[in-house]
Amino acid sequence: MPAHTPSGDRILMAVTLRLLSAACMATMNAFIKLAEAGGAHLSEILFVRQAIGIPLVGAVIAFGPGLGTIRTRRFGAHVVRAIVGMTSMTCLFTGVMLLPLAESTTLAFAVPIFATILGALFLKEPTGWHRWGAVIAGFIGVLIVAQPGSGHFPLWGAAAGIAAAFLTAVVMILLRRIGRTEHQFTTVFWFATLSTVPLSIAVAFDHGHVIGWTWAWLLGVGICGNCGQLALTGSLRHGPVSVVVPIDYSSLLWATLYGWLLFAVLPTPATWIGAPIIIASGLYIIWREHLRRQRETERAITRF
Repeated sequence: MPAHTPSGDRILMAVTLRLLSAACMATMNAFIKLAEAGGAHLSEILFVRQAIGIPLVGAVIAFGPGLGTIRTRRFGAHVVRAIVGMTSMTCLFTGVMLLPLAESTTLAFAVPIFATILGALFLKEPTGWHRWGAVIAGFIGVLIVAQPGSGHFPLWGAAAGIAAAFLTAVVMILLRRIGRTEHQFTTVFWFATLSTVPLSIAVAFDHGHVIGWTWAWLLGVGICGNCGQLALTGSLRHGPVSVVVPIDYSSLLWATLYGWLLFAVLPTPATWIGAPIIIASGLYIIWREHLRRQRETERAITRF
């Protein structure tokens, strides 16, 4: 077996971790809606999501690569990542709170579409007509789900969901640059730490009347969100992007199930039409990227 080919055990671990990540993130979204219904404000939900990450990620680093990994010479880059990441998370949570779970999850699938555009514009990545066609198809799917002007969903909720997908793609571009010199866990730790500071100030001025089970829902947001983030990061260490990223679409199954069981809401007919288009677009973009990297590797080998 070639040295660069992941073993079967590593691929299985990557797939398992990505499935766990998708389930955790979908569960986090369900907890967000429950916490909001229980009186928690957006600032509180965001604060708990990030604050729990500091000791959790710190423990993983301590028992893994070591606390020395936290040291960084690119503090400014982490600050920028934290600002964009927190804005993205704010939009994402807003979309989850205002939209049904299946619809907010489906809009998040637009990330590969925006990542393709940003990669072509800022990283000068080659993007042929195949992927541009997939981008156009993906946007058509987004329009079908969002139904702008129909009044079926809150306009602000749909806009927040789409903005979250765009900003998540921006974060991906930033992480590619930071990842050249920084460990993945370093980035996760500094994101949690840097974002918790302004969120603690926001909570001091904007907080709801949280009682009873709402505390459990808030803890669920923090635990599931951070465990999902760690599982997602771990999956990329064990398997290639082309294998693990498509598994993220399994979160739509969880979102549909939670929406039905907890909130008695099923996806609209428009979502059943638009979601497959968005998913197919994302899968095609990932496949074309895999082929491009494969060709680049083959060309590099033939030079030697």
